[in-house]
Amino acid sequence: MEENQKDRQPFNFRLLKANEIECRINMVKESGISLLLYKNARVDQNLLDESVGPYNWSRSHQLIGDRLYCTVSIRNPETGEWVSKQDVGTESYTEKEKGQASDSFKRACFNWGIGRELYTAPFIWISKDACRIKALDDRGKKKYTCYERFHVQEIGYDSENAINRLLIGNEAKRTVYCMGKGTAEGSAGQPGPAAQFETDPNQVRVDSVHINTLYMEMKRTGIGLNSLLKNYKVSDIHELTIAQFKNAMEIFKAKPDKGPYPGTVPPDEEDPGLPWSTPER
Repeated sequence: MEENQKDRQPFNFRLLKANEIECRINMVKESGISLLLYKNARVDQNLLDESVGPYNWSRSHQLIGDRLYCTVSIRNPETGEWVSKQDVGTESYTEKEKGQASDSFKRACFNWGIGRELYTAPFIWISKDACRIKALDDRGKKKYTCYERFHVQEIGYDSENAINRLLIGNEAKRTVYCMGKGTAEGSAGQPGPAAQFETDPNQVRVDSVHINTLYMEMKRTGIGLNSLLKNYKVSDIHELTIAQFKNAMEIFKAKPDKGPYPGTVPPDEEDPGLPWSTPER
């Protein structure tokens, strides 16, 4: 057992630092935006050089059908054996071949464990008050976009390598998202919005854990999603605050089980007899 752990040790990669993680806008709505965390191919190359040495790893690409696969091989210093892991990429919007090559390489590195902790990232929602959203007219239909850039200011991990602290800032270096405890300083040393929200339940937005809890309670009680949103005067569940979440959970606790509801998404029909309280806003 000890020998197997020793064999695996050369392939253990450190966790990503804040300056190695990039932010990408995933969704833009009138009420706010959501972000995704990702790493680029240069980070993978640097970590491979740092961890196993530039002469102890290699990459190769293979076209299978119309899909480009990448194989990343690492030499085990204990045995001299080359171990390989492979994955397939998807093309980018700009350069098809280059996009597939880069994406397949990054995915193959995920198989080796490089940056795998990014899969534990929370749902990152930034409200319209903390970003600049622009409305566009697309053939009579209103669409929304955001041209701001965001970056990871701080990141922390627990003993299981899951993200437990995350601060994200905008171009003005003001914190716009905060999970867990951090410095969260805005421009000129002033606390950013997230730093203020962290201690004020009327300002902090719910995260993916809160939302999943609400969905489970809606399914248990049969209460519709539209009823929940209408009561708190929001158009999207991600706009709910922690204070509103706590208020909703108190009401849910007083409701009996309605029995199994077919499907995995809570019903949208409203229950006019629902005894919702009117929360202060």
